[in-house]
Amino acid sequence: MNQTFRSLRHRDYRLWASGAIVSNTGTWMQRVAQDWLVITVLTDGSGTAGGITTGLQFGPILLLAPLAGTIADRFPKRRTLMFTQTAMALLAAALGALVVSGAAQLWHVYVFALLLGVASAIDGPVRQTFVSQLVPREDLSNAVGLNSASFNAARLLGPAAAGLLIAWIGTGPVFLVNAATFAAPLLCLALMRPAEVPAEERPGRGAGRMREGVRYVLARPDLVAVFALVGVVGTFGLNFQLTSVLMTGVKFERDAAAAGFASTMLAVGSLAGALLAARRERPRYRLVFGAAAAFGVTATVAALMPTYELYLLVLPFMGLASLTLMTSANATVQMSTEPAVRGRVMAIYMALFQGGTVVGGPFVGWMGTRFGAEWSILAGSVPSLLVAVLAAAYFARHARVRVRYRLRERPHLTVVPAAGRDERDAAAA
Repeated sequence: MNQTFRSLRHRDYRLWASGAIVSNTGTWMQRVAQDWLVITVLTDGSGTAGGITTGLQFGPILLLAPLAGTIADRFPKRRTLMFTQTAMALLAAALGALVVSGAAQLWHVYVFALLLGVASAIDGPVRQTFVSQLVPREDLSNAVGLNSASFNAARLLGPAAAGLLIAWIGTGPVFLVNAATFAAPLLCLALMRPAEVPAEERPGRGAGRMREGVRYVLARPDLVAVFALVGVVGTFGLNFQLTSVLMTGVKFERDAAAAGFASTMLAVGSLAGALLAARRERPRYRLVFGAAAAFGVTATVAALMPTYELYLLVLPFMGLASLTLMTSANATVQMSTEPAVRGRVMAIYMALFQGGTVVGGPFVGWMGTRFGAEWSILAGSVPSLLVAVLAAAYFARHARVRVRYRLRERPHLTVVPAAGRDERDAAAA
């Protein structure tokens, strides 16, 4: 099998990937519909309301990270995922029914965004670590890359389909379509063979279990650098569904179809980045820091584009940089973490990466409303560039490595061990 798709030779992973691409398409449709509903239907172009919605949807992971991480390490992941996927399907169906009936108000969307955030907070760490049960360790980096490819292939289809459906029949049916797409992952989970899932060491009971995960991260300078990086970028930089609506709907005064197409252009680069990630045998720390810097630069350029057409041209490069950051950081953390604590570590990772939008979403939305739509992007791109430099410097100092740049030789950039550091450990840098 082609090296890029080698994880698909595992039966249960094939099932998981098949169901995920259907569900992910529906998820992206709902994200576009939700933001369009809030910003252009229930309010008069309020980026602040859109930011509050985003914050409510991703905020629960900050509060529920200890619980979610312990659940991911203690309970059967397949059964947990069936529960969370069912909950999210029911929430999408209920919100869709409210919108179709004409009874939806802004506070309804806020409530459903919060409830969806609670379900997603439990689902996220379980979903991330479930992949390690479906493929052997040597294929984990490939599986993470293919998961991202599936997610971004759905981003190609979902926003475009949502834009067309919104233009034709409104936002309500989009929520109902998303609810129906959850049937695919639920069926695939039911068809998996539980006996083939390897047993893992499970943590004991007690509130101290999550503190063990925190102590584990703090004892690892490499993880501290990566977590600080993804925390800042995730909080202020990766608010695409909000910034895309503000740029297309407010700055460029385009319709829902144009907003969907902008998301699709972003996904073109993201899909390319995911497929490149799937080919890598092992993620490198330097790739994580370099991708964050590249995202900061490309996002700044996108924000400064004077026309919709020029804005579209930059989006694939912005998507490539952001996706490379996400996949390389995710795979680096998972592959360098002990299985017994992986669920709790990934819960912390996702709390920083996604939960920060409870602050970042409203802030970015306010910046876009107060100073202009382009500032909703600049509010994330400039901090992303700065944190990439600072995190790389912290890593180089505390992880005991040296960064060497050579203009006339390849590779131009290398990370080599400082005195006393194991060569094998430095190879991952």
